[in-house]
Amino acid sequence: MALKATIFKAGIQIADMDRGHYADYGLTLARHPSETDERMMVRLLAFALFADPALGFGKGLCVDDEPDLWRKDLTGAIECWIDVGQPDEKWVRKACGRADEVIVLAYGRALDVWWNGVREKLARQPSLQVIELAREASGELAKLAERTMRLQFSIQDGHVWVTNGRDSVSIEPRFLLGGGQA
Repeated sequence: MALKATIFKAGIQIADMDRGHYADYGLTLARHPSETDERMMVRLLAFALFADPALGFGKGLCVDDEPDLWRKDLTGAIECWIDVGQPDEKWVRKACGRADEVIVLAYGRALDVWWNGVREKLARQPSLQVIELAREASGELAKLAERTMRLQFSIQDGHVWVTNGRDSVSIEPRFLLGGGQA
């Protein structure tokens, strides 16, 4: 018998001073049985960093040809494709052919090894941004995971503060490829 996804509810408030985006979202996240709290919370962080009413979660780990998050226009064309973790460079290049903008929010223990292995191949993709999260930051973010969450994300000068009212996490994403502010 296949294991079922665990459902998490997240009420998030976003104050993104860098983009001038201020909004509240009620989100439902399905955590695949093989997904960790850390990965799920990085997906939630990715939503907060690029929040838009049209941004939605993909089917995730169970489907190879869908991103973790994406934004489509009214015709169904993919405007923005967002993956978290250390995706296979072939999938990233394929995503660059399908979407106007591709973002990888990279984190994890072997991040340096992954980046050194794919850097040259991915550098040729003009629509790609790769953003690094410090290992400590993604681990601290995982500690905020609860089945029902209320989180506030404050984003200013590329720095992110996340709080649940009791605990806070400070995150400073760093661009490995591409530019601008997350």
